[in-house]
Amino acid sequence: MTTAAAATGSASSRTLAHPEPEEIRLEAVLHAFADPMRMRVVRELSREEGAAGLSCSYFELPVTKSTCTHHFRVLRESGVIRQIYRGTAKLNVLRRDDLDALFPELLDSVLAAAARQADRLGEEG
Repeated sequence: MTTAAAATGSASSRTLAHPEPEEIRLEAVLHAFADPMRMRVVRELSREEGAAGLSCSYFELPVTKSTCTHHFRVLRESGVIRQIYRGTAKLNVLRRDDLDALFPELLDSVLAAAARQADRLGEEG
């Protein structure tokens, strides 16, 4: 795994390990998608793709802070998201380009299926 460069602007010396595209494995991505809380994060990030990233505190997940940290780590280590420090905030960005190049149509199919399930079950987001 390599480390991502810190965000531009108020650059920080803190970096996080992210897999290179050639290291991303389908089974790790599917595992990341398999949890409802992680899927919720992915769906929200997909809605905000033009943004510079969403901080971890943006997501209101009904889990403890340590569990939330675990979910973001699984998403990052599987290659689904990129996390970048900007000041004291850790921003999250969906790695759509990498996922689409490696697994064409997978992300769109999973997001569409998750939306249909949420509608069917009357769930939010």
